[in-house]
Amino acid sequence: MVRWFAASAFIIFVLSMVPGPGSNNKAFAQDRYPTRPVKFLIPYPGGGTNDVLARIVGRQLEKILGQTFVIENRPGGGTNIGIEAVVRSAADGYTLLLIPGSVTINATLYEKLNFDFIRDIQPISMISRLPLVMQVTPSLPAKTVPEFIAYAKANPGKLSFASGGTGAPSHVAGELFKLTTGVDMVHIPYRGGAPALTDLIGGQVQVYFSPLPESISNIKAGNIRALAVTTAKRSQALPAG
Repeated sequence: MVRWFAASAFIIFVLSMVPGPGSNNKAFAQDRYPTRPVKFLIPYPGGGTNDVLARIVGRQLEKILGQTFVIENRPGGGTNIGIEAVVRSAADGYTLLLIPGSVTINATLYEKLNFDFIRDIQPISMISRLPLVMQVTPSLPAKTVPEFIAYAKANPGKLSFASGGTGAPSHVAGELFKLTTGVDMVHIPYRGGAPALTDLIGGQVQVYFSPLPESISNIKAGNIRALAVTTAKRSQALPAG
């Protein structure tokens, strides 16, 4: 693996709950929490990194707290639809949200949102911090980042890069790569990482900056080719070469 730049491409997952304006957080004054099932909302479709993380965390919380955590996928709107659903829910601690760093992007990307993330959502904990992986479809001749840049410049506008949605970290990473290298690629947004990865494997798109857990099995199986990670250090989870 070759490192190309340390972008703001860590995916930061924050498990959050709605306090609600003026809420006195009485839910936390209970002797025991939770006393009934908890909804765990993910603003992405099933199969992606967020979905997998939510299910892992949800299972562990069930063991620790002795209550059911119901996973609900609510994709769309660059995560804004799911976030708004949580903001509009009762401020009682029984609706949780799993969200990546795209919330910081959306605050500047969208002119008007129906919520204020800082005001309306109370962070509980960061679950994970992950690098993105620059990966290409195997049919592409490039095997290194310099080879990819040379190929892209020789074929301006003919390559497309996938993302998990407009404003997602995978989108921002692709745009930053374009600005840094001067290549011309077309952005193809998807409703989450799983469909983006499927089309990358199938060759409908040529490159995707994916969260590592989402794509590592396909990288090791040879279904896609990893060129770089977006961190300052090489990932120990990926082979050198």
